[in-house]
Amino acid sequence: MSSARTLATAARVLRQLRHDPRSIALMLLVPCVMLFLLRYVFDGSPGTFDTIGASLLGIFPLITMFLVTSIATLRERTSGTLERLLALPLGKGDLIAGYALAFGLLAVVQSALATGLALWFLGLDVVGSPWLLLLVALLDALLGTALGLFVSAFAASEFQAVQFMPAVIFPQLLLCGLFTPRDRMAPALEAVSNVLPMSYAVDGMNEVLRHPEVTGAFVRDVLVVAGSALLVLALGAATLRRRTA
Repeated sequence: MSSARTLATAARVLRQLRHDPRSIALMLLVPCVMLFLLRYVFDGSPGTFDTIGASLLGIFPLITMFLVTSIATLRERTSGTLERLLALPLGKGDLIAGYALAFGLLAVVQSALATGLALWFLGLDVVGSPWLLLLVALLDALLGTALGLFVSAFAASEFQAVQFMPAVIFPQLLLCGLFTPRDRMAPALEAVSNVLPMSYAVDGMNEVLRHPEVTGAFVRDVLVVAGSALLVLALGAATLRRRTA
């Protein structure tokens, strides 16, 4: 891998996104709009928003980054751009790292906007540091980016890329502990939830929600989410194809 090639790839992706305001709006504004709606859905019981708001602060960015990244990467392949790039002295690792860097920069902005909105405008009450909440939200967005890059290799069209969402995201959403504590699930479902990265993303948010200091469980959750993102990026580089068959 070459840092110069990675940076050049990231710069190219950012230039393309600059001319795609709808994708930028989807990435930056949709999580904020969802949090805003959620807050006023539970306007009569603000305690409910405090309970699930932190978890969704991580889940919404993960979902939006997954959708945008998978579709954008697939579009590169179906248009022939990816094939032309890989004909140059550009490795798959450089390409995946460049995409991850470009979308990661957008994930920083997205996470900062959503966290700031939740804490200082919508009144989300957390015991821990807002910076820790931002850290988990950012890692969740990066995980969504990595998952989007990975699944794009297996889709032949943008419609198929969207269809991966029920297969990749929805099971994690149901088993992450958002709807019921994971230790109250059936043993088989709890075992599955223990290997899904979104479970640790939600656990990390809940640690910040409940504890004023950094706990060992929080460190574990952050490392699992970060490690999962890196592993999926490596798998994405290994399975990257030049073109859609």
